[in-house]
Amino acid sequence: MKKLVNLIGIAALSIATVCSSAFSAEIQTAAGPQEIAEKPNRIAVFDIAAIDTLDALGVKIDGVPNNLYIDALKQKLGSTEQVGTLFEPDLEVLNALAPELIIVGGRSSTQIEQTSRVAPSIDMTIWGDDLIDQARQRIVDYGKLFEIEEKAQSLVSEFDAKIEETKSAAKGQGNALIVMTNGPKISVYGPNSRFGWVHTTLDIPAADPQIDAGEHGDAVSFEFIAEIDPDWLIVVDRAAAIGSNEQNAKATLDNELIRNTKAWQSGQVIYVPSSNVYIAAGGARTTMAVFDALAEGFSKAE
Repeated sequence: MKKLVNLIGIAALSIATVCSSAFSAEIQTAAGPQEIAEKPNRIAVFDIAAIDTLDALGVKIDGVPNNLYIDALKQKLGSTEQVGTLFEPDLEVLNALAPELIIVGGRSSTQIEQTSRVAPSIDMTIWGDDLIDQARQRIVDYGKLFEIEEKAQSLVSEFDAKIEETKSAAKGQGNALIVMTNGPKISVYGPNSRFGWVHTTLDIPAADPQIDAGEHGDAVSFEFIAEIDPDWLIVVDRAAAIGSNEQNAKATLDNELIRNTKAWQSGQVIYVPSSNVYIAAGGARTTMAVFDALAEGFSKAE
């Protein structure tokens, strides 16, 4: 009888252990809510914004693309297994790595069918003028996924504090025009564009509210910018973002038409960390670094 009681006790303990270790997390992905039934211990990540946020949360990443673009990530994760590019996974290396979860997003999102052949895959793309809300949600969801909710909430608080600090610096400073240079070419972006979150999150008026360009912006001339004559220029350098040897943004904008604008003459031209905006927008630390650059720029207003 005593032996039977002991066996029942052991069985009950085993069941309790299984129940206590049960895991389930519903997270928001680019494809909608998705239930994750098992906490992943080995992951490969193809999205730079996701890599940035996961690293900020202290999550170990086992596989990354061959180019991380962001200097801080290159320094920290440079020796991590490379599992392909942003645009194409190396399925042989990925199979050998044997991840339990693969995260894609942005430029790598089109490869989810391929990566799903290796392991469960989720698309965590962050995009559009509500980028900041999505970025915040990603932090929360990664907290659930890796059972580090307190750390995630702390990062959200830091993120939100940075936003408020930047809003305060930008308040009452006038309007702004977001310009992206690509070598000698220029495009502008409005509140409803891929960079529109700068306007909507920080309450910065658009110098030209009629600009309604999407992913690639509205290609314009220097005369257009001179005519708009913005109070501020917020500049993204695509060539610098992707590591191209094309002419840089400062050289492109240094011409008579731009030099005569209010923004240039007042020293109100802010060059944001371009890889952070163009490649890793929505990453926790990369986005906070953009806010830092904006806050510093607005704080120096004459």
